[in-house]
Amino acid sequence: MEQQPIARKHLVWSLITGLAVGAIAGAPLGWMANGKYSDQRLAEFIICQEKNRDKPVAMVESICGSRF
Repeated sequence: MEQQPIARKHLVWSLITGLAVGAIAGAPLGWMANGKYSDQRLAEFIICQEKNRDKPVAMVESICGSRF
């Protein structure tokens, strides 16, 4: 069986296909990971505020940080 060398246009199309598949598969995964992280950060923020609710607002903000 005779082997043919890989042409440059085949490599370019393989790269484009890989990027398209990666974007389609990666976007939902990134969106879900971001949602999980933001939910976790909000829970930590609320717990910190509850633990320090008897302190002044400025001190709570310096301890807990911002919500975002």
